[in-house]
Amino acid sequence: MKEIRMIKTIKMIVLPLALSAMLVGCSSGNSSMIASVDGEKITEAELNEALTAQYGVEVLDTLITDKIIELEAEKLDVSVTDEEIEEEYEDYTNEYGGEEAFLEVISSYNMAVEDVKEDIKVYLLTLKLMEDYVEITDEEVETYFEENKATYGQAAEVEANHILVEDEKTAQEVIGKLNAGEDFAELAKEYSTDTATKEDGGNLGYFGKGEMEEAFENAAFTIEIDSVSEPVETDYGFHVIKVTDKIEEKEAEFEDVKDTVYQDLLDSKVNEQYSTWLEEKMEEYKIENKLTD
Repeated sequence: MKEIRMIKTIKMIVLPLALSAMLVGCSSGNSSMIASVDGEKITEAELNEALTAQYGVEVLDTLITDKIIELEAEKLDVSVTDEEIEEEYEDYTNEYGGEEAFLEVISSYNMAVEDVKEDIKVYLLTLKLMEDYVEITDEEVETYFEENKATYGQAAEVEANHILVEDEKTAQEVIGKLNAGEDFAELAKEYSTDTATKEDGGNLGYFGKGEMEEAFENAAFTIEIDSVSEPVETDYGFHVIKVTDKIEEKEAEFEDVKDTVYQDLLDSKVNEQYSTWLEEKMEEYKIENKLTD
């Protein structure tokens, strides 16, 4: 049975919704050609038969499960708003580095944004349906916070730009020009060998500890805002680093994050108890499955 976080684990990566649409969309009696080899045609019926044999049970299981959730939501008058779906969708796109990268991923699996949002709707409905079932107490929320306190705090971060060159002599040349008043971004375009950042002035954005090579990290966290480092050597070459902002580490306060902690605990408990809950719900419905019966 599928896990509750099915959007990224099952449907998007292993079993795209587009596949289920193809399975239910192709008539088993359809002899229309969908491909050919030396004039020998392969029909939609043959494709459907092959897909059903390989993935039919899993796809149908998913459709049955989604139907149970839909019926439960109707019975208990549970719904999700478009705003809730959009908020969750934004979270997913952010996890993939933005909507453009996210769209590339789902496109590679022949999925559309509408497919993902429908999946999100089912996910959010399931959370709401199971909220009373998992019975979260205030004490559990506080305990979960204490056990995961570091997760909710603000880690120290640095925002920096860099110019990467091959040798220390060139790095010193760049520093000399900076000291003479030349623009960092323009020098990055001229000198930097980091093709991913040079056209953006060497911008690396914000990063925390453990994300960069140790020498680079030590320099970036040590120098002051708007200061430029001495040449820093890493496996990539020599860096001239300019720090543009810093965010100080801050310990989380329970009152500030308790809603987030509650939601995280709900996600965790739903994942743990989802299979049991679903099995109980399946007993309440008359289910016919001609692929397995």
